[in-house]
Amino acid sequence: MKQSKTFIPTLREVPSDAEVKSHQLLLRAGFIRQNTSGVYSYLPLARKVLKKIETIVREEMDAIDSNEILMPALQAAELWQESGRWEAYGPELMRITDRHNREFALGPTAEEVVTSLVRDELKSYKKLPLTLYQVQTKFRDEKRPRFGLLRGREFIMKDAYSFHATNESLDATYDQMVQAYTNIFTRLGLNFRAVLADSGSIGGTGGSHEFMVLSEIGEDTIAYSDSSNYAANIEMAEVKVDYSHSDAEMKELEKVATPDQKTIEEVSAFLDVVSENIIKSLVFKVDEDLVIVLARGDHEINDIKLKNSLGAELVELAEDAEINELLGSHVGSLGPIKLPIGVKVIADHAIKSIRNGVAGANEDGFHYINVNPGRDFAIDRYEDLRFIQEGDPSPDGEGTIKFAEGIEVGHVFKLGTKYSESMKATFLDENGRAQPFIMGCYGIGISRVLSAVAEQYQDSYGFVWPKQVAPYDVHVISVNTKDEAQLALGEELYKLLKSYRYEVLFDDRQERAGVKFADADLIGLPVRVTVGKKAAEGIVEVKIRHSGETFECAKEEVLDRLNNFF
Repeated sequence: MKQSKTFIPTLREVPSDAEVKSHQLLLRAGFIRQNTSGVYSYLPLARKVLKKIETIVREEMDAIDSNEILMPALQAAELWQESGRWEAYGPELMRITDRHNREFALGPTAEEVVTSLVRDELKSYKKLPLTLYQVQTKFRDEKRPRFGLLRGREFIMKDAYSFHATNESLDATYDQMVQAYTNIFTRLGLNFRAVLADSGSIGGTGGSHEFMVLSEIGEDTIAYSDSSNYAANIEMAEVKVDYSHSDAEMKELEKVATPDQKTIEEVSAFLDVVSENIIKSLVFKVDEDLVIVLARGDHEINDIKLKNSLGAELVELAEDAEINELLGSHVGSLGPIKLPIGVKVIADHAIKSIRNGVAGANEDGFHYINVNPGRDFAIDRYEDLRFIQEGDPSPDGEGTIKFAEGIEVGHVFKLGTKYSESMKATFLDENGRAQPFIMGCYGIGISRVLSAVAEQYQDSYGFVWPKQVAPYDVHVISVNTKDEAQLALGEELYKLLKSYRYEVLFDDRQERAGVKFADADLIGLPVRVTVGKKAAEGIVEVKIRHSGETFECAKEEVLDRLNNFF
C-alpha cells in the first residue's frame, strides 16, 4: 500500500485523555479514533492487526474441530428471561426497545442465543460433542470505560460454546481449549499466564481459567507461586495457612470505651493491640438475608469466596440503615457478641487462632477486649473467606505467594447445565431419554489482545510490532520523492517485494524526511528500508526495528536479507 493512498492520521502530541502507553500510541500512530466514550473506530493499520490476530485464533480453533458461525448481536429479551439473566446481569446489559415495544439486548455474550439455536436443531447424542464459535462485536454498558480498548463499551470478541452428553466429554474439550488458547497467546508473542478464575456473570459451577497478560496496567491481580506453576486470580486463590493457636489463659470479657475509634488502625493504636488480634465484623446482604462475616483485622474479606461458599446469587455489603436496624450501632463498632436470635455468623479460618482479642460491642464508641471465639460468641461455620496475601504459602504446597498485575485476554468456563436446564435444551441419550446438554464456554477479547500486544511491544519512539501481527512486514521510504532516482528505486523495491508476497507500506508522500522517519518509528513495522542519497548507486539502508540494527546493502541483496529475517 502506498502511504499517500492510505489513511494513517498520526499525531505528534500525546492525547490528554489517554491514560496508558498503548492507548496513547494507538491514537498517535493512527490506529484508532474514539467515537464516544468506550467506542472506537479501527483505522486501516488496526484492522490489519486485528485480522492477523483473528487468523491465528481461527487456525487454532479449527484445529480442534470448532465450527465458525455468526449469530445476531441483537438478542431477544425472551431468551435472557428464560435463562434468568435479564435482570441478574445488571446495568451493563444494553437494553433497547423496537417500534413494537419488544425488548432486546445488544449482546455482551451469546450463551442464550447459542443454546436456543442448538436446542432447536440438535436432538440426538449421536451429534455430540459439538463446538461452535464466532468472531463478533459485543456490547457492555461499562460504568467507567478506560484504558482505550482494554475496557470499552463496544469490543470485538471470539466466543465459543461446546455441547456434550457427558462431563468426561466436556473435560476433554475444555483441556483442548486450554491448549488452543495457550497456542494462540504463545504465537502472538505475549507474556501470559493461565490462572484459576471465578465464572462471574457467565455462571456455571465447573472449572474456570483466565488467560492473563502480565502488565503493570492490568486491572486484575494474579497470585502465583515463586516455586511452581501455580497461578490464580486473587479472587480465587485458596488460603491454606496453618494458624498457630495460643495456649494463653482466657481473660475475663470486658467492655471498654473507644470514643471516635472506628477503623482497625485507630482501634489498634488506641488499645495498643496488633491488628492480627482484632476481629473485624462486616454485615453482608446475601441474596435477601443479612449475615455477619468475621475476619482478622489484618485480612480482607473476599466477596467472591463468600458468594461461592454460600451458594448465593448476590452478595454485597449491607447499607448503613440496614446495619443499624439489625444491630443498633454503626460501622466501626460492630461485633459478634450478643447478636439478635437467628442471625448467621460466618468466619474466616484465621478467627480460630485469636485468643483474648478485640471486637466491636454493637454500641457506638465501645469495644470488647479479651474476646474468645466459642466462649463469647457462636460461629455457624468456618470458611476460607479472605484474600490471599503475598508471603502466604502457595495452595499447592510449593513455595510462597507473590503478586503480579494482569490484563485478562481470555476466559474458559465449564458451564455444566446452567443454561440448558433453565432454557429446556435437551437431547435424547442412547436410551431415548431426554437429557440437558452439558456446556462449556470459551472467550477471547480480540480487541483487548490488540491493546495487550501494543502494551508489551513498544519503546520510547513508538510500536515494535512482532512479525506475526505487524500491519505490514516492511516499510519502504523514499526520503526525497522529488529525487527521481530515489522515487524510482522505491517504486522498484515496492513492486518487487509485493511480488514475493511481502506486505509493504511504501512512503511515497511529499513530506520532510523527519516527518517520515518519526511516523515510521511510531508505526513500528518490523523492517524499514530507506531509499536515500545512494539510490543512484543502487544502495539502500535496512533497519531492524526491534534490535535497532542498521546496515547498507545493494538493492539486489534486499530480498535475501528479508527472507533470512522473516
